[in-house]
Amino acid sequence: MDCVRGFIFWTSQINLPIASVLMKIARYIRLMKIIFCIFISSVCFGQSFDLIIRHGKILDGTGNAWYYQDIGIKDGKIKSIGKLNEQAAKVLDATGLIVSPGFIDVHAHIESGIFDRPAAENYLYDGVTTVITGNCGSSADDVAVFFHQLDSMHTGINVASLVGHNTVRRLVMGLDDRLATDDEQSRMEAMVKDQMQKGAVGLSTGLIYLPGMYSNTNEVIGLARAAATENGVYASHIRNEENHVIDAINEAINIGKSANIPVEISHFKVSHKANWGRSIETIALVENARRQGYDITIDQYPYTASSTNLGVRLPDWALSGGQDSLARRIDDPVLHKKIIDGILDQMKSYHYKDFSFAVVANYAADTTYNGKSITEINLLKKRKHKAKFEAETILDLMKSGGAQMVYHGMDEEDVKRIIQVPYDMIGADAGVPVPFKSMPHPRAYGTNARVLGRYVRDLKLIRIEDAIRRMTSLAAQKFQLKDRGLIKEGMAADIVIFDPNTINDKATFEKPHQYSIGMNYVLVNGKLEIEDGKYNGELNGQVIRKMQ
Repeated sequence: MDCVRGFIFWTSQINLPIASVLMKIARYIRLMKIIFCIFISSVCFGQSFDLIIRHGKILDGTGNAWYYQDIGIKDGKIKSIGKLNEQAAKVLDATGLIVSPGFIDVHAHIESGIFDRPAAENYLYDGVTTVITGNCGSSADDVAVFFHQLDSMHTGINVASLVGHNTVRRLVMGLDDRLATDDEQSRMEAMVKDQMQKGAVGLSTGLIYLPGMYSNTNEVIGLARAAATENGVYASHIRNEENHVIDAINEAINIGKSANIPVEISHFKVSHKANWGRSIETIALVENARRQGYDITIDQYPYTASSTNLGVRLPDWALSGGQDSLARRIDDPVLHKKIIDGILDQMKSYHYKDFSFAVVANYAADTTYNGKSITEINLLKKRKHKAKFEAETILDLMKSGGAQMVYHGMDEEDVKRIIQVPYDMIGADAGVPVPFKSMPHPRAYGTNARVLGRYVRDLKLIRIEDAIRRMTSLAAQKFQLKDRGLIKEGMAADIVIFDPNTINDKATFEKPHQYSIGMNYVLVNGKLEIEDGKYNGELNGQVIRKMQ
C-alpha cells in the first residue's frame, strides 16, 4: 500500500491520468479489507444471536399492552430486545402472532409420568415451559434425588418442586390416624427444612389425603414455619372444598398468618350443588386477608369437574393404615355398614340422589369401567338403581385398589367468577398422561389454551394481557423463579408464540387425549421444542432449584 500511495503522489505531480485509476484501486483494496475483516469476525466469533424473533406482538408478562420489537436470544437467555439488525443462526417470523413468556403451571403432579414421558408434550402443546410439582402434600421422598434424576435424563419442560406434607408424615409416622408426638413433629420439621435447603420452593399439603388428613392445624403450622425459615411458600389443597370450605380456607389463612409464610390455595373452587354460588363468600375471605396485609393467592383450572381418587368418598377413619386395613374394615359387617352410611350421608349433604356425578378415569383392576359413572357400573353389576347399592359398588372398587375419578360437581358461574380474580394463577392439576390410556381429566391437555380461547377470546372475561401476566410473571413471583416469567433482557428464554385467533383446547371429557392447537412455537431455555406447531423431539428443560 505504501508503494501504491507513493506512485499516486509521483504521478499526481506530473499530472498523469493513471493517478485517478490508482486512487480507485486503493479504495477498492480498503473495501475488500473491511469485507474480509467482517467475514473473519463471523467465522471466528459466530452469529450475534442464536435466534431472533421478529414482527410479533410482545406481551411481556407484566400485564402491559403489547408492543412490536425484535427479540435476540443467545446461550439460552434473552440478550436483546429492540430493532435488531444483527445476524442470527435462525430467524422466526411472528407476524400476526403473540409472543409471550412461557407459561408456568403452578400445580402439577409429574413425579411418576415424567420419567416415562420426559418430553411432557401435553404441557408443551399447551404453552407450558415450567411446572411446580410436589403439590397436594405429595412429593418425591427426597427432592435432591429427584432433581438428580431429572438432571441426568433431561426433560422437555423446566421443573421446580415443593416438599409434600403427606410424604414427610408418611416417612416419619406411617399412615396411622393419630397426632404426632413432639419427637415426630421435630423430625418432620427438620425434614422440611432439609428438603428446602436441597432446592424445594415451599411446603404443600393435601389435607383430604392420607396421612395428612389426620394432622391438626398446629402440626401444619410447625412445618410451615420450617419452610418459612428457608423463604418458602405454603401451597395447600385445603381440608375441604365442599360443605366446610369456609372453615378450610380460614385454616389455610391462619396457617399463613401463624407461620409468617405466603399462602397459595390450590385449585380454588366450591364443589357440589349444595355449595354452588359460594365463590362469592370464598373470594371475599381471601380479599379480606389480603386487605390485612397477608400474602394469600389462589390458582385454578377452568373446568366444572375435578379429579381425584375414589377414596375421598369414604369417611376419613376408614382409610387409616392404608389399603390392607381398609380391606379388613370392608369385610367386617359392622364397619362395612358404618362406611356405607358415611358414604350416603356425604352424598345426601351434596344434594345428589345418586353417584352419576362420579366417573371413573382409571380403574386398573378392570379398564372397561374407564369413562363410566358409578351409576353405570352399578347397573352393569346387575344392581338396582339406588344410592345404597351404588355405595356398595364404590366399596367393591375400593377393595380392588381404588380408582382415579372425575367428579362433575362445580358450577360454571363459580368458575367464571374465580377466573376474574387478579391474583388467580393457572394450574392444570395434572401429570404426564399415557396417550390414549384411561380417561383422564382434559385439564391434563388443555388448561392454558382453554383460558385463552374460551375465557379470554370468546367470553371476554379477562384481558389477554392480564391472563398472560397470571400465567407467567405472577406465578414466577409467587414461587420465586427469579429468571422466569418475563420477556426482559437477561431472563431465561422460555418463550411461546401463538395465534390468539386459533388457540383452543381440543381435549374433552369424552375424548381427553387431544393436544391443544394454536401454539406455533415454544422455546425452552432458548431452544425450539414446538416448531411450526409440532414437537421436534428436543429436551431442553432444566431443574429449577430454589435460589437461596
